Amino acid sequence: MPFALYMLALAVFVMGTSEFMLAGLLPAIATDLDIPVGTAGLLTSAFAVGMVIGAPMMAAFVRRWPPRVTLAVCLLVFAGSHVIGALAPAFSLLLATRVLSAFANAGFLAVALSAATMLVPASRKGRALAILLSGTTIATVAGVPAGALLGTAMGWRATFWTIAILCVPALVGVIRGIADDDGRSARSVSSPDLGAELRQLKAPRLILTMVLGALINGATFAAFTFLAPVVTESAGLAGGWVSVALVVFGIGSFLGVTIAGRLSDRRPGLALAIGGPLLLAGWIALAAVASHPAALLTLVLVQGLLAFGVGSTLITLVLYSASGAPTMGGSYATSALNLGAAVGPVLGGIGLASGSGPLAPVWIAAAMTAVALVIMLIARRSLTRVTAAAD
Repeated sequence: MPFALYMLALAVFVMGTSEFMLAGLLPAIATDLDIPVGTAGLLTSAFAVGMVIGAPMMAAFVRRWPPRVTLAVCLLVFAGSHVIGALAPAFSLLLATRVLSAFANAGFLAVALSAATMLVPASRKGRALAILLSGTTIATVAGVPAGALLGTAMGWRATFWTIAILCVPALVGVIRGIADDDGRSARSVSSPDLGAELRQLKAPRLILTMVLGALINGATFAAFTFLAPVVTESAGLAGGWVSVALVVFGIGSFLGVTIAGRLSDRRPGLALAIGGPLLLAGWIALAAVASHPAALLTLVLVQGLLAFGVGSTLITLVLYSASGAPTMGGSYATSALNLGAAVGPVLGGIGLASGSGPLAPVWIAAAMTAVALVIMLIARRSLTRVTAAAD
């Protein structure tokens, strides 16, 4: 695989760490800026909404820029927003930096998804996306726990400085790698006008894969966001086991995108037909055995594998379905991913607040997965055509 692809994955790792680490820093931010923890939680919501809106907006704005320039500018803005965030004396400024960094992240990921597929032959799109998305899964395994430990030891501002610093090697690698590898591919693509690319959103197959991707990712984040109370209340484990469970989930997700990277190029239909029902069964089983620590941790690993395996396969199919939108297709995939990431935790939080217990978000994840499976069944003919085109 091209060197540039791994540099893109490094940048995605840094951005993923920034996105996920915030959950463990909210109490410290609230104390430092003298605001309620609930208010500090708006930082997470603002980032998610910024990602959903920012992906198509940024992709449309920079669609005629060379990919190398776009990726470099997004990384610079992302790093700069974290420098300002580390120095922010007030919550309002910190909130603004999170929105700005979300737009930069969205723009980067939208272009990176398209650039990654142009770096490799068409028959290896899934494998290229697996490498790219592995940056996110590694962030949950290593980046998020490391960020939490750093924040505890040196304060939340130190984590923002660290993210900014880590952008530097990613920036150098992207500039060097994309200049060598992506230039030829980017020039070979004859892009239609923006209106034609936006009209692709009317295509039923593209809408289908985006909806399915959003539902599966929403289910994943509904359960993942509220894994802590399941570990401490349902399983009765000490607080330190929450980090262990998150790492186990991250390991599973890394395995999932790695395996799906091969299947989504060769047999995407098989990956969905087997992985989808197993994912639903896994959420139900996790809720059923949550009081048994060993079984819980085992299923956390399995669900990480299945959720990211099915999810990354669907995102690959979004890009195949959006082949008529070469500069905007990555933004459609990014929006689908982050719509799920924004809605899933909200639904999980509503379930938790309803008094249904710590397993409510898991049941919501099961319900969202079930809806996705029903849609797959109803629209199986259209989905079969999409998977056949990807085979």
